[in-house]
Amino acid sequence: MTSAPNLLGGYLRARRELVTPEHVGIPVLGVRRVPGLRREEVAMLAGISADYYLRLEQGRDRNPSTQVLESIARVLQLDASGVDYLLSLGDDRPRPSRRRSRAESVPVGIRSLIDTLQLPVFVEGRYFDVLAANPLAAALSPRLIAGGNRMRDLFLDPAEQDLFPDWTTAAAFVVAGFRQSIGTEIDDPRAVDLVGRLSLASPLFRELWARHDVARYEGASMLMNHPEVGELELFREKLAITGTAGQLLVIYHAQPGTSSADKLALLASYTLPALDHPRDRDAWQPNGASD
Repeated sequence: MTSAPNLLGGYLRARRELVTPEHVGIPVLGVRRVPGLRREEVAMLAGISADYYLRLEQGRDRNPSTQVLESIARVLQLDASGVDYLLSLGDDRPRPSRRRSRAESVPVGIRSLIDTLQLPVFVEGRYFDVLAANPLAAALSPRLIAGGNRMRDLFLDPAEQDLFPDWTTAAAFVVAGFRQSIGTEIDDPRAVDLVGRLSLASPLFRELWARHDVARYEGASMLMNHPEVGELELFREKLAITGTAGQLLVIYHAQPGTSSADKLALLASYTLPALDHPRDRDAWQPNGASD
């Protein structure tokens, strides 16, 4: 019988290697053979024995107390998302076997809503798949169509990377958000397949995945370099869709009265249906005038 993966130990080890002695006030004397902190240094700063901490990293103790984990989190300088993730890894309750990933279906009402919004909007699944999108989303990025995957496109498609002035920072944020989304279900077949393919194809993804960063993938302001309208400064909102397993409604919008709002309106005009009837064309002339 195959033993369960040591998720807690892997996370502790990865985060320990990212904290330098200077970060925690330990003087550096001579050459250190390990990146980051030594196990015994983490244990000392957390107020636990070095042997007990070693057992945690090796997976020989998978049910530490909340107090112990919070002390370790303080030493490893984890943010709120990292602390929550660490506590979830310390919960040693049996997890159900997952032979196949759950199919994701967008609620009918959400599909109808997408069609009515005059902003770029799409539905993102728990594996960062694009499950549904409107034409304006595709005008913002041709990869924002049903069947796409936000993480795969960002790492493997140069055209998608060109949309972001600092795409490596965007990539790091996406990876941390993906780890948060799948939580402890690292062995989920869909997650395993996606992580495996990206690890083979992208050295940057391998590096970021090994860091074990975790972040809530929330709304934020962002910059995009669109090939047709130029620089866009947009807000990105992520709204949880109730009754689904982690689906989010993602909406892009600009501050009213800004050049970005004008450019977004221009992109929206590209998605309007062509007006072939002469009477329809007349309606678009100033003051209803015709040629």
